[in-house]
Amino acid sequence: MLSHLFKLIWNKKKAHTLLIVEIWASFMVLFGLATLIVINVGNYREPIGFSYENVWAIGLRNNQDTTDVAAKLQRIVQRLKAYPDVESVSRMSSNFPFSASQMSNSFEYNKRSTQADSYVADENFAKTLDISVPNGKWFQSADSVGKYKPVVINQKMKEELFSDENPLGKIVSKEYKVVGTIDNFKAKGEFMTNKPAIFQLVDANDAWTNTILIKVKPGTDAEFEAKVVKDIALMVTGWSVEVDYLTDSRKNQHNLVLVPVIIASIISIFLLINVALGLFGVLNLSIAKRRGEIGLRRAIGATGSGISGQFVGEIWVLATFAMLIGLLFAAQFPLLNVFDVQTGVYVTAIFLAVLIIYGIVTLCALFPSRQAALIQPATALHEE
Repeated sequence: MLSHLFKLIWNKKKAHTLLIVEIWASFMVLFGLATLIVINVGNYREPIGFSYENVWAIGLRNNQDTTDVAAKLQRIVQRLKAYPDVESVSRMSSNFPFSASQMSNSFEYNKRSTQADSYVADENFAKTLDISVPNGKWFQSADSVGKYKPVVINQKMKEELFSDENPLGKIVSKEYKVVGTIDNFKAKGEFMTNKPAIFQLVDANDAWTNTILIKVKPGTDAEFEAKVVKDIALMVTGWSVEVDYLTDSRKNQHNLVLVPVIIASIISIFLLINVALGLFGVLNLSIAKRRGEIGLRRAIGATGSGISGQFVGEIWVLATFAMLIGLLFAAQFPLLNVFDVQTGVYVTAIFLAVLIIYGIVTLCALFPSRQAALIQPATALHEE
């Protein structure tokens, strides 16, 4: 039966070439889209590692003021702590969670190195974002006294630099001492890939670390925001003050990820609709041209299900041939480690693309094949 289907398709190879190309193109597009979706779904299922509810980021810019900037920043922090609506205050670098800013550096230990997102924060950072420190501790101001700078790393950086070795007390890049480890820290949101991250203790005299995170009590509204901005403006004349709600910044980061996925999905849907219409038309035309053949087969004893199965089988063989070509291309991605994506992601994407293609071609073949099965031998042979 299978060899017979191959012969039928080979005899009409010119008519089927365009159809094979369309199915191949659809498979490649679906493979790319499925890869993107699988990556994002996998990332979304991983814990983000911190709490962002009721946390505001206050960005400060001293502009033309260059006098005692660090001291003024410290006074602002103390003022914010005095508000009854504020539960916690932390000073950190400009790459606060969900921001567009990003800083990364290379770190090494025992001939192993990794590129890690680098954050500068104070001793209250873990408390403000409800970050758990399962191993060691979060650094304190007292830890700044000593030869090495205290740092906290996430689990991903621990795996890449230390593998199964205990990182506590180890010296990284000859100047940082690991005092604690945390689990995940996905600063750009749930769709972000969990990457190595390192947290350094801010220098109290640092004038450049000018972002302040505050955790406010639930229900705190814009009226309190306006009061905070006004009070800071009175304390440091000429400074710029900008407040970001982390919940809003998170939505913006999600949109940056979801919009390309939605656009790619729309393009894929249009392509699949065109392929489906092409398949449907080819099958209808094939039935119209082969009514005599179908009638003859019915006359010699072929059943309706047998006729229907033949047309479904033909389109499955076409789809299989097209996807075998597509698999030759898709298989290069895990083999060459393209985009540094795990092999399992590509395998899942291939499986989903194959499943969808087979589903579409089967749906497109059902109605025409049923129509072929209903052809009566006497009618078809009489028309011939």
